[in-house]
This record gives sequence, C-alpha cells and structure tokens, in this order.
Amino acid sequence: MEAGITNYTCIEDSIRAVYGTSVSITKKSYVGGGDINDSRCLLLSNGERVFMKSNSIANKGFFIAEETGINAILSTETINVPKLLFRGVDETLGISYLVMEYITGTDRIDNFWIDFGHNLAAMHLADSGNFVTDGIFGFHSDNYIGASKQINSSRDSWIDFFRECRLEPQIKMAEYYLRGFFNKKIITLLDKLSVLLVEPEKPSLLHGDLWSGNYIVGNDGRAWLIDPAVYVGHFEADLAMTELFGRFPSDFYRAYSEKNPIDGGYKDRRDLYNLYHLLNHLNLFGETYLSAVKSIVDYYV
Repeated sequence: MEAGITNYTCIEDSIRAVYGTSVSITKKSYVGGGDINDSRCLLLSNGERVFMKSNSIANKGFFIAEETGINAILSTETINVPKLLFRGVDETLGISYLVMEYITGTDRIDNFWIDFGHNLAAMHLADSGNFVTDGIFGFHSDNYIGASKQINSSRDSWIDFFRECRLEPQIKMAEYYLRGFFNKKIITLLDKLSVLLVEPEKPSLLHGDLWSGNYIVGNDGRAWLIDPAVYVGHFEADLAMTELFGRFPSDFYRAYSEKNPIDGGYKDRRDLYNLYHLLNHLNLFGETYLSAVKSIVDYYV
C-alpha cells in the first residue's frame, strides 16, 4: 500500500467510493480489546467485512498518527501491518474514524515466535534516516502513547531524547503523584541517565508500544503489528515493553538476538525504559501504578 489514504467526510460515502455505489453497511458488531477507541466490525452488503475504529471528532489526530505509524512500519518491508483503507470525520455521527482490513485470524505458523523475533529485529535494523528531521532520534511528527501526546522532537543523542521527550513530559504530568521528597529522587534519576543508559550502535524505528495486546495473528499465521506509537530510538526500549505486562516466550528473544544481538547490559536498563510506560499509565489510569513507578526510581537512585 502506498503512503497516504483518502480522507472522507461520511462513513457511508467512503464505503460507496471504495466498494461501489451499491454497497452499504448492513451490520456493525462490537470488537473488544481496546480502551481508547470504539472498535467495530462492519459487514458490507457485498459480503466483505472491514474493521473500523472511531473516536470523537476532536480526537481525529489519533487516526492521522496511526496512519503515519502504520505506513512507517510498512515502509521497512520487514513485518506485516493491517492494510489501511480510509479515514475521515462524520459530522452527522459526530465521530472521526479509521477503516482497515478485517483480520480474521488463523492458526499460528509452527515457528511463530521465531519468525516474530526475526522480523522485529529486521525492522529495528532497517534504515531509519527518513523518519527524523534535523536529528537522529525522534520522528518527523508527534503522535500518541495510548491517549497521551507523545513528543518526538529530534535529538542527536538517544539519552537526551529519552530524558527530554519521554521521561520529562510524563513526570511533569504526574507532578501531583511525585510531589515532595520523591520528586527530588526523580530529578536525581534524570541527572544519572547518562550513566544508566547507553547510546545505540545505530538508531532503530520502534513500534513504541509493543506489549502483548499490540500484535495479532494475521491471516498468514504470522505476527502483525497494530496500534503503533512509532519513533526512532534504541531497540532495547521496544524489547523492554514486551516484558512489562507479561514476557514473550523465550524463543522470541533467542530468535531476535540471532539477527540483532541483545547486549548483556540490557537487563540492567529494561526497567528504566519501562518507567516511561508506567508513568504514562499512572497519568492515564491513576495511582494504581504509583508503587511500580516508585519501585523503579528507588532501584536506580
């Protein structure tokens, strides 16, 4: 698929434009799994099914960013993503929407996790120079991590990027939770990042939010990536996220390392990368995540 999809002003108009004037939506079925957007399977009068995500008109930026992220991953020609069909804003319904192919799912191929590890490593090894302007790390546009704005301003240093564009914005949003003496520990941690983290040998395009809920089994039985929060950074940040809410099987990491070796010091940095995601969850969902944030900060400080 070429970068860029058509933007329409009505869901029904977009269906007719893509599938023909006689085709309409005959049924909408709820699809679970997300907590930000409303997700539906649309059954069309020609028998085809498509997948639609919708949100308020004010949040149409979610879908512009998702299109950009999907196309960035697609351009690496390393790992599958769903085919985007169209997006738009329906003033009558009061929604913005993004429509893509419907993934029916199938049995996993026998070497699913090995294939997944190899393909993710290939994505991380792909050239990332076209994704950043005036720097090495970041992305050419801001996007979202969940419902939070994700700042992707360019930096020449990965450590500076992680400090200034990842941790600091989340820390500022979490000021209520991190007040007092604990806030001083946060400042100490930010000052120590140059000692705790390392610069990568090469920058990598990252999925950016790679937990178990953001891959699916595609129609070919392989892992397909969904819901990206892409940017260029250290590949370790993606790997760390795969371990935050339930680790992927060991075959995945062994296969990944066959293509892109994982440094022995990665385990010492893993929780620090995941501090970003835990801070984001703290800001989005409340103090349930505060103890995990404090535990990581205490460990490194």
